[in-house]
Amino acid sequence: MKNKCFVLIVCLCLLGLINVSYGQDLLIKNGTILTVTQGEIPNGDILIVNGVIKQIGRDIQAPEGIQIVDATGNFIIPGIIDSHSHLALSGINEGTVAITSEVDMRDVLNAEDTGILTALSGGVTMIHTMHGSANPIAGENIVLKLKWGKTSEDLIVHEAYRTLKFALGENPKRSRASGTNTTPRYPQTRMGVNAIIRREFNKAKNYMEQWDRYEKLKAMKKPPKNLIPPRKDLRLEPLAAMLRGEIVARCHAYQADEMIEFINLSKEFGFTIACFEHAWEGYKIAKEIVANNIGISVFADSWAYKVEASEGIAYNAGFCANQGVLVSINSDSGERIRRLFNDAAKTMKYGGLSENEALRLITINPAIQLGVDDIVGSLEVGKHGDIAIFHEHPLSVYTRCEMTIIEGDIYFDRALYLKEREEMEKKEKETAKKKKGGGQ
Repeated sequence: MKNKCFVLIVCLCLLGLINVSYGQDLLIKNGTILTVTQGEIPNGDILIVNGVIKQIGRDIQAPEGIQIVDATGNFIIPGIIDSHSHLALSGINEGTVAITSEVDMRDVLNAEDTGILTALSGGVTMIHTMHGSANPIAGENIVLKLKWGKTSEDLIVHEAYRTLKFALGENPKRSRASGTNTTPRYPQTRMGVNAIIRREFNKAKNYMEQWDRYEKLKAMKKPPKNLIPPRKDLRLEPLAAMLRGEIVARCHAYQADEMIEFINLSKEFGFTIACFEHAWEGYKIAKEIVANNIGISVFADSWAYKVEASEGIAYNAGFCANQGVLVSINSDSGERIRRLFNDAAKTMKYGGLSENEALRLITINPAIQLGVDDIVGSLEVGKHGDIAIFHEHPLSVYTRCEMTIIEGDIYFDRALYLKEREEMEKKEKETAKKKKGGGQ
C-alpha cells in the first residue's frame, strides 16, 4: 500500500495536481548528532539542500551563500513526531451519532492554531492530528508538518498512511459525556460498541461487493444494457477502502479484552490495525500485539485518571518496547506536546530503555507507524531536513529546544524569539512612558 501511495503522489506531482513546496538550503555545524538509526556523530555537520539532507559528517564545507547554524555544544536530533494529537483542528468530535466515518479532519484544518508554535518550541515537526474518541467509528485523520505561517494545504503530508479513527470503552459509549452530548444513543455498553463496529463492517463488505460486481460487469466487452451503478454511500466508502487495504485503523483502547476483540474483528473482516491509542493494558497482551504487527501510541505516565485506566502502569511503554512492540509516546495535548522529550526519558527509569531506544519512541517509531519513515524519523542522507536542536542532551531534565527546522526552514529560534520579545517589551515601556509624560 505504501509503495502504491508513493507512486500515486509522484504521478500527481508530475501532473501538477499536488503542489510540492521545496525547502531551503542550510548547513548545521559542530553539533553532537544523534541520528537514531546510525549512531552518534560528535562535532558533526548536516548539509540540507532543497529541504533534503544531502550530507552528514564532519568538516562539511559550506556552499557559497548558504545559511550556517552554529550548533557548537548543542545536540541535534530528528524532528520529534507526535503520533496522537488534536492540534490545528476546528472541532474534533462529531458526537451526535455513533458512526461518523464520512467526516474528514482535512476539512477543518486550522493552520493558524497557535498550538503549532507551542509544539515547535518543543522540537516537534510532525503530528498525526485526529478525530476524537466519542464514536465507535469516527472520521479520517491527517498527518501534518508544523509549517507555521503556511496554508493548511502546505501542512499536509501526502506520503503518510490514510488512517481512520476507532474507539472502544468508556468514551464511545458516552459514560462520561457532558453538555450537549448527554442524549442517550446506541451503544451504551462495551458489548454494544463492539457489535456496532461489526454491523458497519458487514454493511461495508456488502457495499464493496456490490461495487466490485458493477465494475466487473462494466469492464466486459459487452456490458449489460441499462447497467446502473450502486448508490454511493459516503459513510461506507472509508470502511470499504479499509477492506481494500487503502486505509488503516487507529483505535482508541484501554483494556486488554477490548483490544483482543478488535484484533479478532480485524481478522474477521481483513482490515489492518496500525496502532492502538493509549493501550494502558498493552503490557498484558504484548505478545498478541507483536504477533499481529500492531503498534501502540501511549502516554509515558498519567495512568488511573479514570476507571478503565486504573490498571495502567508506568512501565507500560518500556515493557512493551522490550517485548518487541512498536511503541511511540504521544501527547494528546496542546500543552504536553512541548515536552515529549521529557516523556520519552521517563522510559529509561520505568522500563530500562537505553538513550537511543527512548529517542526512538518520539522519532523513528511514530514515523514507521504513520508510514513516513522513508522521509523522516532519523537523520540520514535523502531524508527531509526536519531537525530539532537542544542545548543539552534531549533526554536531560535540564534541556530545552533551541531551534526547530523543517525541510531546512527555521520555524522556531529561541534566541531570536527572546530578542524580539525583549524589543517589544522595550517599545511598550517607552510608549507607556510617553503617555505618562503627556498626561503631566
